[in-house]
Amino acid sequence: MNKAELIPSANDLHLNQLLTEARTEERKDKALAVSIRLKALAIVITRKEMNHKDVAELLRQEAQRFEHESQDSH
Repeated sequence: MNKAELIPSANDLHLNQLLTEARTEERKDKALAVSIRLKALAIVITRKEMNHKDVAELLRQEAQRFEHESQDSH
């Protein structure tokens, strides 16, 4: 392998930058979606005046929903 093969080209650097930006945006979008979902759950809990056992069950169901979503995306 010669030196030229070890030095990334401008295209490689640009592509790497684009991929990094896309990953960052995806992380931001996921964080926003989780934040919105947590706020919605808080509203449900408050409006229904749920007790701690019902809240725990709601959180378990939500965790299961995230697990299924994670499995579907692979």
